[in-house]
Amino acid sequence: MNTVKHTSTNEFFAITGSSGFIGSRLLTCLSNESDNIRLLVRSIDASSQYEQVKCDLESSYMPTDCFSGVSTVFHLAGFAHDMRTSKNVESIYQRVNVDATIRLAEIAAKAGVKKFVFVSSVKAGGGAFPEVCLSENDQGNPEGIYGRTKREAELKLLEINEKNDMEVSIIRPSLVYGPSVKGNLQTMFSGVKAGWFPPLPETGNKRSMIHVDDLVRAIVIIARSSKTNGEIFIATDGHLYSSREIYEVMCLLVDRPIPVWHIPKIVFYFVSLLGSDIKYKIKKLLGNECYSSDKLLSLGFKPKRLLRDMNKSSFD
Repeated sequence: MNTVKHTSTNEFFAITGSSGFIGSRLLTCLSNESDNIRLLVRSIDASSQYEQVKCDLESSYMPTDCFSGVSTVFHLAGFAHDMRTSKNVESIYQRVNVDATIRLAEIAAKAGVKKFVFVSSVKAGGGAFPEVCLSENDQGNPEGIYGRTKREAELKLLEINEKNDMEVSIIRPSLVYGPSVKGNLQTMFSGVKAGWFPPLPETGNKRSMIHVDDLVRAIVIIARSSKTNGEIFIATDGHLYSSREIYEVMCLLVDRPIPVWHIPKIVFYFVSLLGSDIKYKIKKLLGNECYSSDKLLSLGFKPKRLLRDMNKSSFD
């Protein structure tokens, strides 16, 4: 991330999930603005330059003084993208995404923290609909155990917000891309690079995304705005991508010619009949996930990056 070194402020930040894809970029951004940063980590890294406090969200071990002197908490840590369906995994989602989040917020409120920023997910708002870009007002049934636990955490945080002086703000990122991205985008990139990923048809589907650095800027804007207390904000880069467009960008990134042919959409339809898991994956690949970030734009946020601005190193 290209940032300009600022004079250290009196703000004191605390971050959970600072070693993750988004959290590491947020840490870089904040460290250029303040020397006062505390990381809540599962295990202490003796080589780190930052103050660290051991805090295991899965075991609910949280020191009651972990937010002493802190003005703003950025809570990014969570449990996601585990496709297993056992009750044990579901209990981990509940413990980490809900119970630990609420415990952290309660500790923060008692410690006099001014702002608690929770990074949730568009999955908390429910599944997308064809031809409709959902806003924060379009609350449906959350998608999957991940979305359900994120939504439960949101609702309980808003209750804490009403009962305490601490301001709570929630941001729901759409699909995040950028350096060191993992998950489905990395799988697609690796497949295109290796030559086994199928040429997708142009279905005209609409998918919302956002570059990790733009998301970090949005998180900071929300943390500093006086208009975000008790509010939820969706974050996108404002561009609607079709799956074919994403595929073509991947081809360009790995210097592969864009195929002039594609696998017909009907083939994907018949393949989806083979099982619910396959049907789900094809829906994720070719379906709509369109969201509006107009509310975030009203705060002065302007995205600076698009997927086509990426280079090969962004996914390696």
